[in-house]
Amino acid sequence: MLKNANPSRGVTNRSNSGNPNPNPSGELHAKALKAVSSSVMDPRSNPGGKKRPETASTSMPRSKETKLNNQPPPDISDTGSEETDLSSSEGDDSSWISWFCGLRGNELLCEVDEDYIQDDFNLCGLQGLVPYYDYALDMILDSDSLSGEVDGEEHSEIESAAELLYGLIHARYILTVKGLNAMHEKFKRVDFGRCPRVFCAGQPCLPVGSSDIPRNGSVKMYCPKCEDLYFPRCKYQSNMDGAYIGSTFPHLYLMTYPSAKPANPVQSYVPRVFGFKLHKSSG
Repeated sequence: MLKNANPSRGVTNRSNSGNPNPNPSGELHAKALKAVSSSVMDPRSNPGGKKRPETASTSMPRSKETKLNNQPPPDISDTGSEETDLSSSEGDDSSWISWFCGLRGNELLCEVDEDYIQDDFNLCGLQGLVPYYDYALDMILDSDSLSGEVDGEEHSEIESAAELLYGLIHARYILTVKGLNAMHEKFKRVDFGRCPRVFCAGQPCLPVGSSDIPRNGSVKMYCPKCEDLYFPRCKYQSNMDGAYIGSTFPHLYLMTYPSAKPANPVQSYVPRVFGFKLHKSSG
């Protein structure tokens, strides 16, 4: 009696057991949506789609841009300094006078105005003292008359003659108003050095020549405080001919600029033995 009470339940159970999915159309629809969504989200499942090329095209420029951004910027200061050095070297058109006065050991010389050199009156009497006078004068004034006319040996002799001629012209020029003013600027910059004497306390010196005749003595340093002569401290300056300065310059300079002459030193060295002064006769 219990078995036949609800025969429909048994039919329903058997149908459910034979078909576990009571709604097959809904399950197929869900699987189709899942497949479509997975193909859209995963580029590997759709090799012919547009997502992969777009991703590849956008990823590569980003990586390159990142590398470029990580690279250090070029050093602008170094580039500018190189350009400055090149421009200064290419545009270096200094005159012979500037080049000669800029040589090591020629710090005692000032640049003579070309107008002074071109005046024949200022060069009176120098033609007989300098060999290759005309060629030497042309070299000092940067004339092109030397090109192709002299050989190498004569050219070196003309260079020596130009040095001698400029030195003798310089000795005359520094006795003029412009020359004294140019040397005064160098004196204020202490370009001539200082007195080595202790009690002169670093007094700036002036160059002087022991003779006005060429090749008759090298240049010396005159201290206006102790009024004594000393050798230049620079060995290159010691090789300069004293005639390039002359014997008149320091004294005329101090007469022109009296404020540059200091007071005479008060202190002087006193030799002692065991604290006692030595008598002059003790020699």
